[in-house]
Formats: sequence, C-alpha cells, structure tokens
Amino acid sequence: MKNSLGFAALTLLVLILSSPAALHAQATPTAQTAQTEGAQQFADLGEFRLRNGSVIRDFRLGYRTLGKLNAEKSNAILWPSWLGGKSQDLLQFVGPNNVVDSTRYFVILVDAIGDGVSSSPSNSAKQPLMKFPEFTIRDMVESEHRLATDFLHLTHLRAVMGISMGGMQTFEWGVAYPDFMDLLIPIVGSPQSTSFDKLLWTAQIDAMELDPVWNHGNPTGPMDRSLGLVEEIGSMNLTSPAYRVAQTRPEGFNELLAGIRNSAKGDGGVACDRIRQRQAIIALDIPSELVLTTLEQAAAKVRAKLLVIVSPEDHLVNPEPAMKFAEAAGAPLVKLDSSCGHLSPSCISVGPTVARFLTDPSSVNSETLKEVPKH
Repeated sequence: MKNSLGFAALTLLVLILSSPAALHAQATPTAQTAQTEGAQQFADLGEFRLRNGSVIRDFRLGYRTLGKLNAEKSNAILWPSWLGGKSQDLLQFVGPNNVVDSTRYFVILVDAIGDGVSSSPSNSAKQPLMKFPEFTIRDMVESEHRLATDFLHLTHLRAVMGISMGGMQTFEWGVAYPDFMDLLIPIVGSPQSTSFDKLLWTAQIDAMELDPVWNHGNPTGPMDRSLGLVEEIGSMNLTSPAYRVAQTRPEGFNELLAGIRNSAKGDGGVACDRIRQRQAIIALDIPSELVLTTLEQAAAKVRAKLLVIVSPEDHLVNPEPAMKFAEAAGAPLVKLDSSCGHLSPSCISVGPTVARFLTDPSSVNSETLKEVPKH
C-alpha cells in the first residue's frame, strides 16, 4: 500500500492481521522445487485475452510460493496483492505461527496485473504506458486461475484470501469459480464499487492526468507533484477523521504533509500503473458482470464458505456492499470497531480469527472486534 494508500501505511501494515505469535528469480514451473522459498517467480501466459476483447502481449504473472503441497493437493491458499502492492509485501504474513502457517499450507502469493511486477504499463515493451489495455478485477482473477491450473497444476484450493483490492479479487473468485475453493476470506474488500468509491478513485486519476507533465499520456518527466497529490487524497480517506485528528496535532500538520508528499516519487510508468489499477476498481460491479441486478443474487452464486471482514469506518473502500453480500450469503461478518478505518486490520489483530477459520470454519461467527486502547 505504500505509494498507493498513504504515508505510514506500510509501517502500520507490518502489523496488519498479525497474531501475538507472529509478532514474537525468475523460474519456470518445472524448476519451482529448486527455488528458494518465497522467491519471485513468473508464469509466462503469452497473449492474455481480457474480457473486453483486448490482449496483453507477452503477459507474465509474478508469484511466490511458500510451504509444500500435500499429497492430496488440498492445502493450497492463493493470496493476491492489494492496490499498488506486491507479493513481496505479503511475505510478512506467512510462516510458522503466522496468519497463514506455511508448515501447514502451500501458499501462493500473486502480483496482481498492473502492480509493476506482473505485466504492467510501466514494464511492457510492446504496450508501454497508456498503450497497455484497460483490465478489470475479473481479469486479475482469470490470470490467477491460469496460474493455479496451467502452471501449478491445481484443480482445487483450500482458500482464496486478500486485503483491499485483494479482497475484491477474493469476491470475484467466489462467483467466477464457485467450486474451485473451500473458503473465501475478503478483508476490507468489496464486490461492488459504490459512487463514493468511484469519486475517490476518479479524483486520484484526475490528479495525475491534469499534471502538465502527463502530456496526454506521454509523460515528459517525473510526476512527483501529482503523485504527491494522489497520496494526499488517499491519506485523507485511508483512516477516519477521528483517527487523523487524534494522531496529528495541528502544529504537526506540515511534517505530516511533507511525509506524505515525500513518499510519492515516480515517473509516467508509475502513474500509468496506478491509473490502470484504479480503473479496474472503478469498474468493479459483480452483479452486472453476472448479468444480475442485486448483490443478493450474486451472493447466491457462492458455494465456498465465506468469512467477510470489514471496517464500518472505512472511507477508502465502502463496506456496505461487502456487508450486504455477507448477509445474503449467510456468512459470518467480522466488524472492526476502530477509527483506523481502512487500516483497521493493522490496529485490531484479526490474524487469529483468520487462522481459526482456515482450520475450522464453523468455529467463527459474526462478531465485532474492538481496538484495545493503548496506555
């Protein structure tokens, strides 16, 4: 989430989901066993056709694996990256006694399309910058399904889980491939972008495209100024007003602002990556994709056991669609009672709940988890 969702987000996310126990090179699939655990790998998917008919040329999907697949091939967990995040950012949550125990599960961390590791506007030789076609959250899922089936030779997953845009992908997995996994765990994600969400992401895109350096998609230099504005907008929505007021006294505002702006450095390639991923989020509307009219009808398509985790104070990803989806699916809903907003999973430890659901879904019920005051 650094350089995507606000200054200091990465620091907070070091703790995101963590349980108390957790706190104490490129390769082909055939060479996977020789890889160092958690090393960057790539799946070459050739010409990848998107749902809008466009094609990404020489498409590569980045991923990492940790743990071992059991003999029954029943312990695989797929975890895609968040907005602007990379599979490397997810490594901190995987390992013995961590959120996902890699001594028990075979964990697949995936770089979502457009994150700068997988094929993206910033790294495409044949379709650079805005020549890179628009893609959707569903396209991300289709590429991940190809990875799981064609490269890792899996026919089933124990679970799909993700945070923020990773949670959006998790919802998509549930309706696109309802029999492919046992469990779904979307965390501060959504099955549908609301008008407020669209306004936020559009404002960030406008901030980049109105930069004179943008030059109608042919950048003429660094875009630090407009990327800094994107971070200001994101930081304003990343937490709640109450959190910001409590954390930053008026006399500390200039230091906060400088930190936000200094966290945003990049060129046109970085801007293009951010625009394309935000366009994917703006287009997110699972009911429409299924030619249905309501979230309730979409939820009826889900066959896996679902655990939905939201923050009612989330100003970055509106929680209402996820809450409606959970209710319609009869799924447990965990609400995080915290002024941290979208970052509530970093202020309230939900790691134990996630780990328990992975082991015994029936042991998890709807509940509200409250932030423990710091003394």
